[in-house]
Amino acid sequence: METRELRYFVAVAEELHFGRAAQRLGIAQPPLSRAIQQLERRLGVTLLDRAGRTVSLTEAGSVLLVEGRAALDAVDAAERRTRRATKDDPGLVLVTKAGAVGELLAKLLDAYAAAPDGVPVDVRLCGIGEQEYMLRDGRADVALLHRPFDSTAGFDTEELHTESQVAVLPVGHPLAGHDHVTMADVTDLPGLPMPRWPRSDGTYPDGPGPEARDTAQLYQLIALGRATAVLPESCRTHLRGDLATVPVLDAPTITTVIAWPSHSRSRAVAALVRTATLLKKTGPPTIGEPTLDYLLSV
Repeated sequence: METRELRYFVAVAEELHFGRAAQRLGIAQPPLSRAIQQLERRLGVTLLDRAGRTVSLTEAGSVLLVEGRAALDAVDAAERRTRRATKDDPGLVLVTKAGAVGELLAKLLDAYAAAPDGVPVDVRLCGIGEQEYMLRDGRADVALLHRPFDSTAGFDTEELHTESQVAVLPVGHPLAGHDHVTMADVTDLPGLPMPRWPRSDGTYPDGPGPEARDTAQLYQLIALGRATAVLPESCRTHLRGDLATVPVLDAPTITTVIAWPSHSRSRAVAALVRTATLLKKTGPPTIGEPTLDYLLSV
């Protein structure tokens, strides 16, 4: 398969409309239709069901959409990282969610800046869930991700911090005075639905909750009595005065990890990961992680 064909197919699969896909790609519709038909003949499968004016994915088409996105991300990542490798000034791009792990990030950057093999770090703050995709498509060399919300499939990782979660409520809400609550207490509060976060393509899932793109929007909605949320307890550090938090006993713990592409051979990435690993250790350093040792020996 050619990357051009994959891009054509992904556009049609996401739009489920040949006209909109052609407009998005900047080409005419007839050559787009021919390209998809040629791809189907080459693969020997039907990728799209065409019934009148409607288009839907077959099972094979659904598989190719997932695999095609991953392949195109890998191609884009290879291009971006190759171009960046030719620059005279070495440096790393670290991406993290805005408002998250502020103290941890500050300590990591200070420690890495003092390391003899450290290089400049360009920190890029992003919205909910965007850091995973920026790492996958090559816009970032390393990322701070949060399990179980972010997928770490295909990445090497080191765990840095684990924390519990709290419910964030308007300060005058009856539950705000409780010592603790459960997920059942907060997921079905009248008038305070959970927010809806954007998907990777910018669209929002269906549901009763308000749309929220970042924590600033979320906190405003909660303060106005329009939503509630369950967030890592570190959110308390910069919480507004008109909001309250209550521990959620049965909420899953959140683990912050530093993640990098499993095929990376960057000494700068290895040094940053080593610094992050040493920060969480209380005893003598015992690095010994095979991935780090291999990176540093190449």
